[in-house]
Amino acid sequence: MLNFFRQQSGSIKNDVLSGVTVALALVPEAIAFAFVAGVSPLIGLYSAFFIGLITAVLGGRPGMISGATGAMAVVVVSLVAMHGVEYLFPTVILCGVLQILIGIGRLGKLIRMVPHPVMLGFVNGLAIVIGMSQLGSFKTLGPMGDLQFLGGTPLFLMLALVLATMAIIWLLPKLTQAVPASLVAILSVTLVAVAINSSVESDGSGHVVANVGDMLRTNSQAKQIAMLRSEHTASFESQVSLVSNSTSEDAASASDDASPVVGPIPPLDPAVIQEVLDEEPSTASGISGGLPMPFFLQYDNLAPMNWDTLKIIFPFAIVLCGVGLIESLMTLTLIDEITETRGQGNRECIGQGTANLVCGLFGGMGGCAMIGQSLINVNSGGRGRLSGITASVCLLMFVLFLAKYIEQIPMAALVGVMFMVVIGTFEWASLKMVRRMPRSDVFVMVLVAGYTVVMHDLASAVILGVIVSALVFAWQHATHMGADIKYNEFGSKIYQVHGPLFFASVSSFKDMFDVNEDPEDVVVDFYYSRVYDQSGLEAISTLAEKYQASGKRLHLTHLSPECRTLLDKAGDLVEINVSEDPQYHVATDRLA
Repeated sequence: MLNFFRQQSGSIKNDVLSGVTVALALVPEAIAFAFVAGVSPLIGLYSAFFIGLITAVLGGRPGMISGATGAMAVVVVSLVAMHGVEYLFPTVILCGVLQILIGIGRLGKLIRMVPHPVMLGFVNGLAIVIGMSQLGSFKTLGPMGDLQFLGGTPLFLMLALVLATMAIIWLLPKLTQAVPASLVAILSVTLVAVAINSSVESDGSGHVVANVGDMLRTNSQAKQIAMLRSEHTASFESQVSLVSNSTSEDAASASDDASPVVGPIPPLDPAVIQEVLDEEPSTASGISGGLPMPFFLQYDNLAPMNWDTLKIIFPFAIVLCGVGLIESLMTLTLIDEITETRGQGNRECIGQGTANLVCGLFGGMGGCAMIGQSLINVNSGGRGRLSGITASVCLLMFVLFLAKYIEQIPMAALVGVMFMVVIGTFEWASLKMVRRMPRSDVFVMVLVAGYTVVMHDLASAVILGVIVSALVFAWQHATHMGADIKYNEFGSKIYQVHGPLFFASVSSFKDMFDVNEDPEDVVVDFYYSRVYDQSGLEAISTLAEKYQASGKRLHLTHLSPECRTLLDKAGDLVEINVSEDPQYHVATDRLA
């Protein structure tokens, strides 16, 4: 699976160069997710630095990249919108504490319960989502402040540079693997884009090849225009409400049915939009900043540390904790398969929790593992912890010293890198496997992929897939319950049960017995069976009571210890052969 990424072995040189490549790809992602969360770009960049650095050192998966992610941003934006940014930081801290507790409780091993069809659907859906998310780079602000797709020369140049980036990444490894192909592609295409923009700027026009700086300004202007429209709508509705109340009072004496006529909301004044579009960009870079400081030294208004605050932040912290760990552990599993190694799920939980705790203390928005950037790292040869450390340190250096140069990187280069990630991520073999896979597995795979694409919620997609797979498993195994009937030399009737006894197979189990026609002595042999839940235990107890009511004796052999304990109420009517009972072993935590 994903052989595209098995091109280079790990080394210090590969880790360092791969980390630089990942850092370049992290910049636009962190900025974009910060805008999604409703916070400043620097908060997204600082979050990516803290999350990436700490998980690289403490996490359970060397070579995996973590940072500010869209899945966490979608949760954060609701909190910030409803309660303000001052409630964000204690929420992220609490999320980190919960993740650490989960790691200490050794619950990371639960990721093993994700079936392979769910994994296939997750990977394929993720590839589609990554590809679709790149379409935003093909948009620009129109005259009315709406995002529109590029056209004409800018679109042609964008496509040409994207294809050039993909060609370099594909062809360079065939010639040499001395340097990561993705890094060479980004640097080469950046030089071409800078040359093109320089020649166009000499004519007095703007950039024809959009770069990171253009993306930052476009997002900022789009957010500003959206806020102006929201304020304009709120102002109009407020005025309509006042006029409506006044008109209703005047018309009440004339007619009870009179009501004011309200027209559609007028559009925002184009002159206001144009004023935003014509604003000169700040001389200071949009991603330039100093060293991060604790949030209680940066903000005057802080959330009070009391019970009311806890009631507000706790639900959001739980969601952030679940989303972050599911996405991180799924990424860990994917990187394990690519590198043919094994990460430590419980250690990753502790690493993610520690990273979010520190990130919250320093005014960050939290984060988790980033699948796209992790695959870029693996594809570029990054296998060790040094790659993640390098990426995080480089990201901080960009913010402190190199912001104006990083803004010159064309979006086409980063889009090309991500498109190659999409090609390598999608499990193309699954398309050939469809005819050979059970229909239920195909359904689960398509369901998870479809939910991921439509809802853009990776954690919920995985949970949904696991639930559906469990229901399918239960339904299929409910039909596997049966019994071989024999008689011993004493005339006792022996039911040798086959198949699992649990809630879905209880009805089949009960139908196997004919209490009225059976002899006075009946034996139920569970040597080839296993009782899994309380429903199965209750079915056995009910069966014993029926035989008791008929004046007959029921013997149960090879029954597990927990079943014997719960069936003590049957008294002398239940005879259990302890010496022949098999030993049941429970999986240990050593693999976690």
